[in-house]
Amino acid sequence: MSDQLDRRCIDTLRFLAVDMVQHADSGHPGLPLGAAPMAYVLWQRFLKHYPGEPGWSDRDRFVLSAGHGSALLYALLYMSGYGLELDDLRQFRQWGSRTPGHPERGHTPGVEVTTGPLGQGFANGVGMAIAEARLAARYNRDGHAIVDHRTWVLASDGDLMEGVANESASLAGHLRLGKLNVLYDDNRVTLAAGTEVTFTEDRGRHFEALGWHVQRVEDGNDLEAIAAALQAARDETTRPSLIAVRTHIGYGSPEQDSYKAHGSPLGEEDVRKTKQALGWPVEPAFLVPEDALAHMRAALDRGAVLEQDWNDRFRAYAREHRELAAELEHALHGALPDGWDADIPVFPADAKGMATREASGKVMNAIAPRLPQLGGGSADLDPSTKTYLDGLGDFQPRSPAGRNIHFGVREHAMGAIANGMAAHGGCLPFTATFLIFSDYMRPPMRLAALSALHVVHVFTHDSIALGEDGPTHQPVEQLANLRAVPNMTVIRPCDANETAEAWRVAVETRAAPVSLVLTRQKVPTLDRAKLAAADGLRRGGYVLDAGEGDPELLLIASGSEVQLILEAAEKLRAGGIATRCVSMPSWELFEAQSPRYREEVLPPSVTARLAVEAGSPQGWRRYVGDAGEVIGVTTFGASAPGATNLARYGFTVDNVVAKAQALLAPP
Repeated sequence: MSDQLDRRCIDTLRFLAVDMVQHADSGHPGLPLGAAPMAYVLWQRFLKHYPGEPGWSDRDRFVLSAGHGSALLYALLYMSGYGLELDDLRQFRQWGSRTPGHPERGHTPGVEVTTGPLGQGFANGVGMAIAEARLAARYNRDGHAIVDHRTWVLASDGDLMEGVANESASLAGHLRLGKLNVLYDDNRVTLAAGTEVTFTEDRGRHFEALGWHVQRVEDGNDLEAIAAALQAARDETTRPSLIAVRTHIGYGSPEQDSYKAHGSPLGEEDVRKTKQALGWPVEPAFLVPEDALAHMRAALDRGAVLEQDWNDRFRAYAREHRELAAELEHALHGALPDGWDADIPVFPADAKGMATREASGKVMNAIAPRLPQLGGGSADLDPSTKTYLDGLGDFQPRSPAGRNIHFGVREHAMGAIANGMAAHGGCLPFTATFLIFSDYMRPPMRLAALSALHVVHVFTHDSIALGEDGPTHQPVEQLANLRAVPNMTVIRPCDANETAEAWRVAVETRAAPVSLVLTRQKVPTLDRAKLAAADGLRRGGYVLDAGEGDPELLLIASGSEVQLILEAAEKLRAGGIATRCVSMPSWELFEAQSPRYREEVLPPSVTARLAVEAGSPQGWRRYVGDAGEVIGVTTFGASAPGATNLARYGFTVDNVVAKAQALLAPP
């Protein structure tokens, strides 16, 4: 390979990106101009991938954490043969195109994760490395390294400033994730200024202190120095690697080394000057030299050989380890083993009952032995969230097959790492913390929903009934927040058996995250011989107790408040009011039902409706209508015993009865 050909390939990547941004009159040209050389060396010499089969399971994963540099990624995908066409590049940032402003998983072939919110991709990469290590430990056998790939991340100054990157880098260093490699685009410029005004720490020493292997490349255009650093990172097997490559944002342009090159088109005149400065033809736009394209498209042939070799090795593995091979194939395809839910308990009726977090823990431990892809952990709270998988080990440097991940007090990183595990494939990750701390996880949860990633979030301590810890720990608006996220299924079960059904839904869900919202306090286990079966949860809302005759009044509740409406209904019926009780654990599942079913549960003719939920009433109006009412929480909680809080905030049988009777009173 000649230096001239390398240079043409790199400049092709640079100017495809520049032309994309200029043609769209929108985008970020600075990073592609500076980072193209390191991306080129990685993709041409080190990245194990097959553009003809982007989903090949043993490929290396490449994460553009600096998602604003998406034009560079699209140029790499086009040049490498991932199926993009020049017309796709010309449609950069346009309606319906395959080249959106920031990379979106599932939208563009070859894009592993959705990035753009800085730091998320970095943490996703940690999750991918965890997934690879865990799968390798479970499935590899002597002479059969069928799970053996790396995760490569390209990150910016902005990524490293974000707290989520530091949280996840700290955990990655502790876990000694030797197959995680981060290329740091050290251009020392952010959107608004140079890093000298905000980010002057010694980043290399910081990462060394976190347990990382750190290298520095002083010239981002020195291909051999970059290659040597990448090789050294690949050779390092006991620590994650950070390679700080000194680049120049907007390289070659009049705005080189200025924040002005970050997030705005160069403009026609500066595009001309940049091309002239780097010896590139000014016209035509989107120029692709034939030899450069042929050289980079050789990735198709290299990848085909790599995949075929792996297929041959997998067949040999399957002959010796048939059951493991079948299990791995199931996991990689997201399929569930036969009988995975056979051991889920049925909980007997019990007036004292148990907390739904306790029931959830029992269900998790019943399904985990039959569901090898299930693994995850809590943000240092598993004794409280009841999410520890007994007897299945801890994921640690010396025990990578362990199913329990100790995330530490790192909720934000936990959510983003779980996304990386799900995006990697072969894993069904779960996270756990108190519902109030879902606020710390909002960015990755939103991205999981946007990216159609199957992650299960377990949230306990779900209301003001938490009690003495007070308003800082008592969720009020969090349920409404979660329900506002498109493609997020939120389930708040009312008792142990609804909790078991909630886990069935959570595991069987595809292409969406699920949030399970659970109580700290005990709730009765309902007598299903007298009430509707708990599998009604699967429809989101169902008639739990129909009463006699046509209803005059509908009482609707979720979670711990379902018992409250059942007790209130007895008093109302004793007073001659025909009352129907509806359990509504999941709005999303209910809305997915047919209009006919929803009207059977909530007859339009019955306008006297009262919803009861120990959280923000926001959103309940859709189910109670203008004539109905909601008993909810419209302020923060208080530090007091849980029962006292519930009574003070109106969650009593007498208050439910009084509110219901008022709905039926003559005007």
